[in-house]
Amino acid sequence: VQLQASGGGLVQPGGSLRLSCVASGFIFSIKTVGWYRQVPGKERELVTSINSEFRVNSADSVKGRFTIYRNNAKNTVYLQMDSLKPEDTAVYYCNILPPSLNWGQGTQVTVSS
Repeated sequence: VQLQASGGGLVQPGGSLRLSCVASGFIFSIKTVGWYRQVPGKERELVTSINSEFRVNSADSVKGRFTIYRNNAKNTVYLQMDSLKPEDTAVYYCNILPPSLNWGQGTQVTVSS
């Protein structure tokens, strides 16, 4: 199982970013995949997920601001992040649920003015 996230960067509060994650090594279309994030000194947390039937679950902290969607033909899952807040600053990872041991490098998102 391999998933590689990309698309992070520096953005001002209220701004937007779109993250991408390309998967390989498993049958992507049948797996629930999610976006996780981690800040130094804290546990990694599940932000949002989408299952094989395109059903979405999201943490309360991102509901209405973050949108997860997937393209099974491209083995890719996306995270559209709008109305970003400084507290969204973290390293973002993608992984299946339950997560595999291979977390990849993640992508840094920094929300700051």
